[in-house]
Amino acid sequence: MRFRLLLLSILAISTSARAATPPNIVFIIADDLRYDGLACNGNPHIRTPNIERLASEGINFKNAYVTTPICSPSRASFLTGLYASTHRIYNIDTNGIGILGDRLITFPQILRRAGFRTGFIGKWHMGFDDTRRPGFDDWISFKGQGQYRDPVVNDNGQRIQLSGYMTDYLNEKAIDFIGESVDPKSDRPFLLYLSHKAVHIPYLPAKRHEENYTDFRYVPPLSAEDDLSDQPTAHARANRKPLPFTNPGKARFETIENLDRLPEPQEPRWGRGKDPESNIRDQMSSLQSVDDGVGLIFDMLEKRGILDETLIVFTSDNGFLQGEHGVFNQKRVAFEESIRIPLLIRYPALIKADSGSDQFVLNIDLAPTFLELAGLEVPTVIQGKSLLPLFGATKGEPFEWRKSFVAEYFMEKSSRSFPSWQMMREGDWKYIHYPNLQGADELYNLSVDPREMHNQIDTTGSVSKVKRLKKLMDAEISAMSKARSNDY
Repeated sequence: MRFRLLLLSILAISTSARAATPPNIVFIIADDLRYDGLACNGNPHIRTPNIERLASEGINFKNAYVTTPICSPSRASFLTGLYASTHRIYNIDTNGIGILGDRLITFPQILRRAGFRTGFIGKWHMGFDDTRRPGFDDWISFKGQGQYRDPVVNDNGQRIQLSGYMTDYLNEKAIDFIGESVDPKSDRPFLLYLSHKAVHIPYLPAKRHEENYTDFRYVPPLSAEDDLSDQPTAHARANRKPLPFTNPGKARFETIENLDRLPEPQEPRWGRGKDPESNIRDQMSSLQSVDDGVGLIFDMLEKRGILDETLIVFTSDNGFLQGEHGVFNQKRVAFEESIRIPLLIRYPALIKADSGSDQFVLNIDLAPTFLELAGLEVPTVIQGKSLLPLFGATKGEPFEWRKSFVAEYFMEKSSRSFPSWQMMREGDWKYIHYPNLQGADELYNLSVDPREMHNQIDTTGSVSKVKRLKKLMDAEISAMSKARSNDY
């Protein structure tokens, strides 16, 4: 009952505070695309001109992070502006996640109540079913992770067996939604939430892109040579050793023999190579179809005469390791390659072309940003911060921005070699704490060790730094727990 009353009070505030002419919003999220997967962030191989256009005509947030680096918690945080410790979607296991996801207060719900036409197209992945979730007028999704080739989709309640490529279908539906949302007789704005399956494993590109990067050669990152001697958890994974849990009963939710099975078999690679070079080549090729869709969105918005009246966001739900510290095809760690994401935003009314920001921004910041742009009061329960001050909208006015942030991960039943962790980042310093492991904590100074190869937790002078970072982290974690108990 408390939850429902809270939702009603938020919606009442939202309606009364609505702006006269809020922008349309196109939110595009890729899957498992790391920060440097784009040319504007240093990738020398990728060719995605339409995504790069967002950077050249908008702002590139160069220090954007997720607060939990796996699909379901990260997506819930984008939608709610809350940490996983608060919204309680901890992982991708089946422990009531669908029910929890349906009960979340999301920014699409608030925007829809305030008059936006809202459409969700793509991967939901909070709960494995594909049924319509609250807050959306239009709903196109699929079960679980979905399939690249010949998928089954739920198109507004009708399940359809497709013959074709998932990314192309999602792009086509996105264009249809925009075209149907523009009504010259109405100033009703729209929200398009386009959530791609790409570029997730198994990296199956469209036929037209299969040979795009045949000249690419994989060069292992420097940290692939890390001996892991001062990183106990990474060393245990690399050497297939059991982790030294201090409280196994608490850390392990149930025995290995009783693990829930995945809802559908993993889609195969269909004969394509499984080596690192082939995987990365096909991941880049898969991104080409996402880029095709961004180009189609640009074309439709220009055709309808609303391009500059539309806020366009491109981001990812988490990063991905490609050999760093001996880990490939994973993201459940606190290293930069896992938690750092691309974040590009175009909206010329407030954002200068080819601008950038080095401030720490988080996935929980998008929900309050969208609500403030719509002229709505941001609910006090939201833990993120509106990005408008970083757009230049308050240029000349002093404002305080975060100097530190917390990220977290909760061990899943299906990924037992990745223990729960909490991370505190302040400036160039990063502290990683493993609550269920003894002697496994890590401390890095990214200004001198950007690849995180030298754990300084036991070095002279680290005691005071660890003490400060742990104090900051404990305060943040405590605030999350308090928010959860009070509001959820």
